[in-house]
Amino acid sequence: MKLSDFRFTAPKSATAKYPADPRDSSKLLALDRKTGEMTDHNFTDIVSFFKKGDCLVVNESRVFPARLIGKKEKTNAQIEVMLLRELSQKDALWDVIVDPARKVRIGNKIYFDDNKLYCEVIDNTTSRGRTVRFNHTGDLFKTIERIGLMPLPPYIGRETVEDDREYYQTIFAKTNGSVAAPTAGLHFTKKLIARLERKGVRVARITLHINRSTFDPVEVEDLTKHKMHSEFFEITPAAAETINKTIKGKGKVFAVGASVVRALESSVLTSGTVKPNRNWTDKFIYPPYDFKIVNRLITNFHQQESTVLMMVCAFGGRERVLKSYKYAAKAGYRFYSYGDAMLIL
Repeated sequence: MKLSDFRFTAPKSATAKYPADPRDSSKLLALDRKTGEMTDHNFTDIVSFFKKGDCLVVNESRVFPARLIGKKEKTNAQIEVMLLRELSQKDALWDVIVDPARKVRIGNKIYFDDNKLYCEVIDNTTSRGRTVRFNHTGDLFKTIERIGLMPLPPYIGRETVEDDREYYQTIFAKTNGSVAAPTAGLHFTKKLIARLERKGVRVARITLHINRSTFDPVEVEDLTKHKMHSEFFEITPAAAETINKTIKGKGKVFAVGASVVRALESSVLTSGTVKPNRNWTDKFIYPPYDFKIVNRLITNFHQQESTVLMMVCAFGGRERVLKSYKYAAKAGYRFYSYGDAMLIL
């Protein structure tokens, strides 16, 4: 498979700037990966695709307001610092992306919060990546929550607003760590989850903190040469037990988004079940791939040439998925993070 195999054209008007209100009023395109049949639904109709004994697996990672707008020492040039990953709480070390990167060099200090907080650049990691040390001890997340902005993808094409703190967060969000939302989960409401549970559907909650792989474009035509950045995940014994009961009972495992798929497919036992796991994964899934755990995939419509689109194509078949994207664009579906949903059966 080549990078160019994952190109498609969607009109700019298809980009959703805000989520549906209520969340579960979004549209849902169901695709049968065996026949290629497509059917249009409202997202609330998703309940009808579940049977008693099936399992819905969701990501509990919480998006934190990772965008900090600061000023460079001496010049007062505005610098945006995107926090990616805390490397050491003790030493206040973080992996970040800076913009504009050409102005940020080792030794520079960037000030925030009326100069009460600053970070010093101590290393370069990639063209835009830096390792920084904050003048802060203890839990930096409290300060970040107060001064940070939600890390909306640039393609949304608008400024971040206060409501994005709620919009860009799933109802499952629990543990700080993601710099991008597990967007397939944005369609769910507590009422919809209650309907699924009344039907006898199990809900398993896992965690995968979405990190910089979301922002890094694939820059090689040969996909075998692309390297994903590692992301932390945890599948608790309780979650593994819930999923394995479903597998042993011949139920279907519905994964809510690519982050869930990566965690599950990184934790497969030879028995075809899931092991409890607290680890890091750099698993890159693209066609062809033999899925061991996931039977159904709930996802959004993703950007061309993205690693998430490649995973979706691995699950649903590249030609059928790209055909469904073409159909969705013509049928008025909304694309990307705040857009409509897709269910691949």
